[in-house]
Amino acid sequence: MYIGVDCGTQSTKVVVLDGERLEILGEAARPHSMIQGDHGRREQDPDEWVSAFEAALAEALERAGVDGSAVRAIGVSGQQHGMVALDAEGRPVHPGKLWCDTESVRENDALIEALGGERGCLERLGLVLQTGYTASKVAWLRKHHYDAYARIETLLLPHDYLNYYLTGERVAEYGDASGTGYFDTRERCWSLDTFALIAPELDPDRVLPRLIEPDAPAGRLRPEIARRLGLGPQVVVSSGGGDNMMGAIGTGNIVPGTMTISLGTSGTLYAASEHPAISSNGLVANFCSSHGGWLPLICTMNVTSATTLVRELLGYDIERFNAAAIDAPVGAGGITVLPFFNGERVPPLPEAMATFEGLGSHNFTPANLCRAVMEGATFGLRYGFDELSRLTGHPSRVRLVGGGAKSAVWRQMVSDVMDVELACPEIGEAAALGAALQAIWYERRQAGESLILESLCERAVGLREETLTRPDAGRVAGYAEAYARYLEILGQRYPATRAE
Repeated sequence: MYIGVDCGTQSTKVVVLDGERLEILGEAARPHSMIQGDHGRREQDPDEWVSAFEAALAEALERAGVDGSAVRAIGVSGQQHGMVALDAEGRPVHPGKLWCDTESVRENDALIEALGGERGCLERLGLVLQTGYTASKVAWLRKHHYDAYARIETLLLPHDYLNYYLTGERVAEYGDASGTGYFDTRERCWSLDTFALIAPELDPDRVLPRLIEPDAPAGRLRPEIARRLGLGPQVVVSSGGGDNMMGAIGTGNIVPGTMTISLGTSGTLYAASEHPAISSNGLVANFCSSHGGWLPLICTMNVTSATTLVRELLGYDIERFNAAAIDAPVGAGGITVLPFFNGERVPPLPEAMATFEGLGSHNFTPANLCRAVMEGATFGLRYGFDELSRLTGHPSRVRLVGGGAKSAVWRQMVSDVMDVELACPEIGEAAALGAALQAIWYERRQAGESLILESLCERAVGLREETLTRPDAGRVAGYAEAYARYLEILGQRYPATRAE
């Protein structure tokens, strides 16, 4: 048996995977609370991740009817970019600052300038710093809480922190490290000169974790943790990775030609690449993958978070919201939404606000509002889809995941807006499944098997036939007009986003 863990923004999920049949026998989740405040503060207590993991693991094993002694390896996926700064005793000096925290926007702007602008970032790192990355969070802590910053002995990411709890080892793998903002994504090493600009008082040899390959172990389970969790002492912990990297494995997106699109709280789009994929405008993040190679990625900040706000404003449940969206025409009667309730990352507008354009007495209906916000979130993904496709090619297939993918109307909308065929994997917890598959890959290879991850994914990742969705030619044309209107309004509101 193999354990896959996904420590996300809202919860930690655990799956128990049968290593022979590649079936999930049990799964469970536990929620996290969020520390929120003015100026975009979004933080969590790392100890909550540990508590959530322990409780979810116990329930998942119970549901699977599996004794802990059968577990051979654990793989951990985690929300990217979060800053987990520890003191000499391994305790956080400050709550974990999350990927969606935008308090450090000014520190990020200052770092980009210090690195020579976007061109300088691309030359040093292979990507352009974003407010969500770890780098600006460290700079923010240095500026606003220097006493805490001065006590830093270790800088980890959320999945690194869970690996540290499990093994006592301070390690990081290339995929998740790519999103720190002080990692060279082409050479796969820490960018020490960049780190010196961010944290000049900190010794990188001391505070930065040891980098490991994706098929290397984070370590072996500490005996006291094994006893606490009811697992055997032989359990190993694979390198793990960021949630997007593990999601790529869990959706079978590890060879060129496939793209994964996630309709979650935020939106992500990523495609496998055998070479670095560096965009001239820096909108595509040239991340490494957690299976070898690269995983160029784009993230938008407002997907189900935007639709949820409108749905709750109208007092609708999800079923009624979807029904209303179906009742409205393509283009939502002329209403266009820039759904930047949480700022935006692609295009880079961290302080942007949401906008509803084209409202009039003739179209101001609940149905049009529901469809307009869903379309606006999808158009934001289309913006990223076009940028990513320019680097990796138009995908021959798309894997759709996330909470929004459960909606048939939204699946059809994505298919029509992107003009691409898509389907959803059978298993919804793609990141947790990917973490478990990576754990199998590592553990079996260490045992001497010549196991290829691609063949493992082909066996484990099935598609739900009822979700297979093909674009409709008539709606594709209608959405082309609506998307052109979206781009026009976006350019008017934010001139820097206009195409050259």
